[in-house]
Amino acid sequence: MKEKPFTIKHVLDIASLSPDQITYILDTAESFKEISTRSIKKVPTLRGKTVINLFFEPSTRTRASFEIAAKRLSADTLSISASTSSVVKGETLIDTARNLEAMQPDVIVLRHSLSGAPHLLSRHVRASVINAGDGTHEHPTQALLDLLTVREKKGKIKGLKLAIMGDITHSRVAHSNILGFTKMGANVVVSGPATMIPPYIEKLGAKVTLSIKEAVQGADVIMALRIQLERQNKLSFPSIREYATYFGLNTQHLALAAPDAIVMHPGPINRGVEISPELADGPHSVILDQVTNGVAVRMALLYLLLGSETRMSHGDTKKDEKNPPSPPFTKGGHPLSPPLKKGDTGGFSGESQ
Repeated sequence: MKEKPFTIKHVLDIASLSPDQITYILDTAESFKEISTRSIKKVPTLRGKTVINLFFEPSTRTRASFEIAAKRLSADTLSISASTSSVVKGETLIDTARNLEAMQPDVIVLRHSLSGAPHLLSRHVRASVINAGDGTHEHPTQALLDLLTVREKKGKIKGLKLAIMGDITHSRVAHSNILGFTKMGANVVVSGPATMIPPYIEKLGAKVTLSIKEAVQGADVIMALRIQLERQNKLSFPSIREYATYFGLNTQHLALAAPDAIVMHPGPINRGVEISPELADGPHSVILDQVTNGVAVRMALLYLLLGSETRMSHGDTKKDEKNPPSPPFTKGGHPLSPPLKKGDTGGFSGESQ
């Protein structure tokens, strides 16, 4: 199949992606999953490229996922947190980014507590910018990995019922998933305390119900969200115990869903609050599959943002036994190399890391 062009420079939100672009990203990510099953989990696709992870908020899954994704594509990586940057000395985000850009990075992955920070950054740097979560706005790569997980487990997205429960107001994951799943033809229902349901959410395409039982009735996919305490000046409900009693997802709720329903959570999980341990660790849970797919999605985005330059450089390279083209481009421009055979280092000379 002829490879489609991917001309986007930045990945800032789901709102600006078309259904065709989302499908293309998911297809590319699906093909990248095979690399992570190899004994040598690395291909030279982005060798010579530099990816900077600039995180102004705590992160485990997203930050580690981006770093692993870049390294598996052989890009050089640098991770910076706010506490170890000059921001603590009064430097602005733009000045920090401009100083980093003076070192010629190719991609800046940004997580920030302020909504719109990646969009602002993209207007001041030449490097591609990927939004790793900005305030309460969006978390596009989380939505993409969630879409990939659902498509992988259910075989489709269109026509499915997705129920999202929890702190909808403060959740950038909820906002991105509502946009992403509705664009791909799913029916989205959100539920939670009335104080955690924003008035505009139906304009994004979601149906609202304050009854968690109604939300999960016949649902194909159930997604629990944690309470974003760090984004609230005070609790929007009487107590954590009361929240867990009335809005915590448990096996009784799962019984109301479709027999083959899957349970999702973007993490981190607060066990016994928004989801019971029995569901989080049960046979319907795909939470760890989401983490696995996160690496593939982020590999795909890095490849699609930078891959065209790499393809051009390899296309201009003359055939030379000492300088062969990288495996990802030896079969009609397909993004992946064939599975490694015994003794094959995947384009590396004697490297085994």
